[in-house]
Order: sequence, then structure tokens, then C-alpha cells
Amino acid sequence: MTTDAYLADCRARLAFDLLSNTWNPVLIWVLRDGPRRPGELRGRIGGISPKVLTQTLRRLEFNGLVTRHAYGEAPPRVEYELTPLGRTLLDPIDALGAWAFEHGNEVMAAQERMDG
Repeated sequence: MTTDAYLADCRARLAFDLLSNTWNPVLIWVLRDGPRRPGELRGRIGGISPKVLTQTLRRLEFNGLVTRHAYGEAPPRVEYELTPLGRTLLDPIDALGAWAFEHGNEVMAAQERMDG
């Protein structure tokens, strides 16, 4: 295993890729309190289309971070839930959120200076 973040097989790069997608950490964070149906997820998040929600949930499932539960009911019911592996990302996401809360104004000010 290498720690060189520029190499394709670096584990740190894998983690950065997982968190770099806008919706991945948002969905992980929303699922922290337990299983949710797609409609509940869209309602809690806002601004995510059904298509993007589905794509993101499939990506998270593919990576072992979310599990999908389909119930044999009429009408059909599906819920998504964090796996134990997905739960391990809650602390890093919380830390990034705390950093953004503390330094977000500085970042936005820098962006405005560059635009201005």
C-alpha cells in the first residue's frame, strides 16, 4: 500500500474520490439517523433530482456504503440505510462540515476577490 496521493491505487485517493461527489456525503449524512425512503431523502435534502438521487444511491451501494431494502408490498416500498462501513464516514464528514462552518466565509471572500 502506498501513501502517495498522486498514484491511482492510493487508498487516500479512493477516500477523496468518495467524498468529492457533491451528493455522496450529503446522502451519507442524511442517512445517519436510520433508513429512509427515496421520497424522504429528496424532501430532507432538497435540490436533488430523482435521477441524480438514484444514481448517487446506486454509487453508494456499489461502494458498500449503503444498503437497499426492497419490501414485497403493494405498492412496492424501498428503503436505503447506511452499512457499518458507511457509518465510518460520519466522523470525517462531520469534521469537514465543522471546517466549512468555521472557514466558509474566508473561502467565499477569496472567491469574490478572484471574481471581482
